[in-house]
Amino acid sequence: MKIAVINSGSSSIKFQLFSMPKGEILAHALVEKIGEAGSKSMFEYGGKKINLTDSIKTHHEGLKLINALLKEHHIVEHFSSLDAIAHRVVHGGEYFRDATLLDDDAIEKIRGLIPLAPLHNGANLEGILVSRQKAPNVPQIAVFDTAFHSTMPKEAYLYALPYEMYEKHKIRRYGFHGTSHSFVMKEAAAKMKKSPKELNMITLHLGNGSSACAIKNGVSVDTSMGFTPLEGLMMGTRSGDIDPAIIIYLQRELGFSVDEVDTLLNKRSGLLGVCGDIDLREIQTHDDELSKAAIEMMARRVKKYIGSYAALLSNVDALVFTAGIGENSHTIRAKILQGLETFGIELDEEANEQNLTLISKASSRVKVFVIKTNEELEIARESENLLKRLDII
Repeated sequence: MKIAVINSGSSSIKFQLFSMPKGEILAHALVEKIGEAGSKSMFEYGGKKINLTDSIKTHHEGLKLINALLKEHHIVEHFSSLDAIAHRVVHGGEYFRDATLLDDDAIEKIRGLIPLAPLHNGANLEGILVSRQKAPNVPQIAVFDTAFHSTMPKEAYLYALPYEMYEKHKIRRYGFHGTSHSFVMKEAAAKMKKSPKELNMITLHLGNGSSACAIKNGVSVDTSMGFTPLEGLMMGTRSGDIDPAIIIYLQRELGFSVDEVDTLLNKRSGLLGVCGDIDLREIQTHDDELSKAAIEMMARRVKKYIGSYAALLSNVDALVFTAGIGENSHTIRAKILQGLETFGIELDEEANEQNLTLISKASSRVKVFVIKTNEELEIARESENLLKRLDII
């Protein structure tokens, strides 16, 4: 079975073609800077890599190029010959708690959620509409970043606002990076030779966007991102948790507009706001006080979430690092885990420096893993399971 996974961003398309159930990658493509000067594309298959600099003006042109490359290199004849096309969609609101077969009703619900994720859902929808046009008879599936967190109890997802704000306007915690948290949870459980249902975990997706998740018996019970991906950990350009009165102060006393506050918190804060850079590798080479402070702030925020989630779960079996920073920065992992022995976390410094999969000591009550995330494979697996449940395959 061949399942294509499409992650359509505002100016990019990430594409992977899987042979299921083994999860073998048949082809990988990336189209960047759609509609911009200097747009470029990359296509990989069978150990070969092709770089293209053709101007790509629209998502339709981007998918048309990928379709042509698949045909030219004899991977598939056409999108319409695929068994399924799966799409990453960031925000599923309260409508979608699982992978969903796309029909007109589901598409309108995704469109209605654009105000909750304006940078993401609109772009995701664009990829869906183009794919349906190119392959109208192929099952199209949406997998939502928020779905994994739909198991959170009410006391976790409600904000301490008048209840009518939730009832009328659906203002609540949704959480994001769900496919990543789900994937690494399952991988860690497999390495422990147990079912996820037998385990409690804290998973840390640390990259330009970062989030933590508390997982009890295989389901999400709390997560750091909230109504939007702005809440929670300090990130590359996002502030994470702040006193909400700061927003009032910015508007009332400093004359910021709503859009200016939005830009400040989402695009000019985090690591960038504190030290002027978002590349942690570069920041770690700097000797100035603000660069040092930015690193300490980021590690401290993660450490606080580990402590709060450990208290919430009572017993933690595993802690998992993933995503760009989590997978690659042994110094940040060491800073985060320093002094957490009281929680049963003992770091094996040598294993950590070598970026091994298991970086905790044999005596550590909590197993600490570094696991490379694969959101596209998780999307393909969830899509395959849905097709089986619906008896489509």
